[in-house]
Amino acid sequence: MDQLAAKEANNDALAPANVLAPIQEMVRACIQCGTCTASCPNEFAMDHTPRKLWRLVLMGLTEQIFQSKTFALCSNCYCCTLRCPRGLPLTEAMSALKQIAARQNLATYRQSTLFYKNFLQSVRRHGRVNEMEFMAFYFAALRNLVIPLRFAPLGMKLMRKGKVSVAVPLNARRPLESIFRNVEALEDMT
Repeated sequence: MDQLAAKEANNDALAPANVLAPIQEMVRACIQCGTCTASCPNEFAMDHTPRKLWRLVLMGLTEQIFQSKTFALCSNCYCCTLRCPRGLPLTEAMSALKQIAARQNLATYRQSTLFYKNFLQSVRRHGRVNEMEFMAFYFAALRNLVIPLRFAPLGMKLMRKGKVSVAVPLNARRPLESIFRNVEALEDMT
């Protein structure tokens, strides 16, 4: 009984009523025709087809959904949304699943979440991405010494060709700060 209670407590954060309800509403009219899967250019790499993912969402199977990498592989090309015979907002539903995974800080998606957060922090600081700083912060956040070593040959090649600068930017203007603050205020309102 204690194991069952512990499992239910772990699933509370991802309970369908808490998390999946808005997404279920988006795909409730899905007729499981498979057009989304046939339209998806990334379907070959997904562990579940988009069609199966929508079925899992409708069934409220959060554990299976968030163990899958299907929604993480969505490239937001809108092919599924444009071709859906029911006109469902499938791309927005995929994005909503990505946001849930990021908010819940799920281990499976930790690496990509850290990538995007560090990328945006670099853009916020400099008005554009500073590749060297971005990668340094990203690799530090990963806390894995092996990953940077795998990318070292590529980094050296890019530096030799002048594609990546090792100079530390001294510009402290933060030209996009007001835009980032406005977006944060809008996100707080929702």
